[in-house]
Amino acid sequence: MIGKENKGLKISAQCRLLQISRSVFYYRPCAKREDDLEILRLLDEQYLRAPFYGTRRVVAWLRVKGYRVNRKRGRRLMEIMGWQTIYRAPRTTVSAPGDHIYPYLLKGLEIWHSNQVWATDITYIPMKHGFMYLCAVIDLYSRYVVGWGVSNTMSAEWCAGIMEEAINRHGTPGIVNTDQGSQFTSAAFTGMLKSKGVEISMDGKGRAIDNIFVERLWRTVKYEYVYLHVYEDGVGLYQGLDWYFCFYNHERQHQSLGHCTPESFYEYATVKEKEETKALPGAAPCQATTFVTAEPSLADSRNVIACQGAENQLKLSNYLS
Repeated sequence: MIGKENKGLKISAQCRLLQISRSVFYYRPCAKREDDLEILRLLDEQYLRAPFYGTRRVVAWLRVKGYRVNRKRGRRLMEIMGWQTIYRAPRTTVSAPGDHIYPYLLKGLEIWHSNQVWATDITYIPMKHGFMYLCAVIDLYSRYVVGWGVSNTMSAEWCAGIMEEAINRHGTPGIVNTDQGSQFTSAAFTGMLKSKGVEISMDGKGRAIDNIFVERLWRTVKYEYVYLHVYEDGVGLYQGLDWYFCFYNHERQHQSLGHCTPESFYEYATVKEKEETKALPGAAPCQATTFVTAEPSLADSRNVIACQGAENQLKLSNYLS
């Protein structure tokens, strides 16, 4: 409609008459870069392996592959293929109004034996279509997962059932530590713990590191197993997690446990607890964990480790042999 050959009207006058911008007339669409489709194919494959990558990691990964990609282009290509980075969303813990909040009991507490302190939490597990929830209970002394379960809802009865099954199987812990989520502040959960004589401890508001061992367990489970598999239904997810937690408890060695498995250290501590009345070694063959989480600074919030001597490691080696 607009022609440069029209000598009676300038281009600007023609655009003004048609009420369009001159930039629209002069615009020429850019041709697709030849390597865009190749990068999109690589991104599709990488998403199944590392869905937790953000734009920075994706750009760095593509540069290692030999592609000249800046962050703006990387974000654009990720949007084209529908890349949705998996990360922990804010406000995952919501307390129910009126529920009683219990104090945090682990401040300054030294963990000396198995079943002294358990911790539990809930996380979400992505699937090919939708997601499910995972609840696990871990013994803080040995890092042993004493109970777990998956569900498509986060009900208090479900969490209480997992905890009760763990208690029936492994014995009654002294303290159970949770966050302030409505599932754990409910009467169904706290009432079950009280009926078994368990002391209840809850993280302080906004204190993510108060339950740091469970948060570290989530990272381990997701990075080492969940993000490497794509499940279409809950049955397959349950079977896969059942295999992984068996591997985690019985085969996977922990550096903090002196390269022992959680099961061996849990059983060792249980036997020694029955045989000895003195304090046992702590969260490693020659260490005890003391929780110091009241101060706001990161340096003061980390676990303070007290060395107990090399003879504890020798005892554990003799027991395992």
